[in-house]
Formats: sequence, structure tokens, C-alpha cells
Amino acid sequence: MRLGIISDTHGLVRPQAMEILAGSDWILHAGDIGKAEVLNELSSLAPLSAVRGNVDRGGWAQSLPSTEVLEIAHRWIYLIHDLDELDLDPAAAGFEVVICGHSHRPKIDRRGGVLYFNPGSAGPRRFKLPISLGLIEIEGPHLEARIMEIEA
Repeated sequence: MRLGIISDTHGLVRPQAMEILAGSDWILHAGDIGKAEVLNELSSLAPLSAVRGNVDRGGWAQSLPSTEVLEIAHRWIYLIHDLDELDLDPAAAGFEVVICGHSHRPKIDRRGGVLYFNPGSAGPRRFKLPISLGLIEIEGPHLEARIMEIEA
């Protein structure tokens, strides 16, 4: 099972992001989508789950949840935009993966048996931060997370 992980597109879906996400079994967007067209483009590649970020306003964003709980390939995943708004103990709640965005800083961290994954920002460049997204590969008991940088 291959999960494409993207966040902070702010209305921009780069062709390079579409190439990296092609072949994903599921795409997860961790918020700050920017506009509905982003969701339409991404959902043309694979099933899509997305949460609302702090810049997602207007009618198109009203139906997006602020968090999402997903069971994918027998793994429990918690999807949230801003990790600082996490109001539960993921390990105690049975989550193996927490996916977030907001900071625009890609990061893979494992704490207390939980993978915390921020793919960074795939949208317009902010400061000198990289443009990136992520992939999570699940094969049986193995779970591998990777950050993929995009040259722009």
C-alpha cells in the first residue's frame, strides 16, 4: 500500500507533485489546501482524504473535517493540520501514524511507537524551506516514510 502525503499546497498543485503521487493507492492532504480545484486534481489520481487547514475558508472548505481518523492497511492513522492542536495521546488511542502539516517544515519523527509525519509544503515556496511532499509505504508489518523534495 502506497500513501501519497501532501500538505500546504495553498492553491498550487505542481506537475512534479502529481508525478510523485501517481501510483498512490490513497492520497492524504494535511490541510491548507487553498482551493477546491486542488482536491479535484489530486482525487483524479487516487482516493483522497483531506482536512481543513487554517487558510481553508469559504463554502468549498465547510465540509472538510478538522481531523480525520483512517484505517488503511490495518494501520490507524490520525490526520490533522496543526500538530499543536492535537488533543489526544496517539499511542494511548491506538494510532500508529499522525500526519500533519502547517509548519511547512518536512519532518519524520518516531516517539512512543508513533510515527509523526509532516511532508512539508508542496505549494508556493516559503522563506528558504524546501518544497516537498511524502510517501508512506506499508507492506505487512513494515512501514516506511520518505520525504520527497521537488526542485522548483
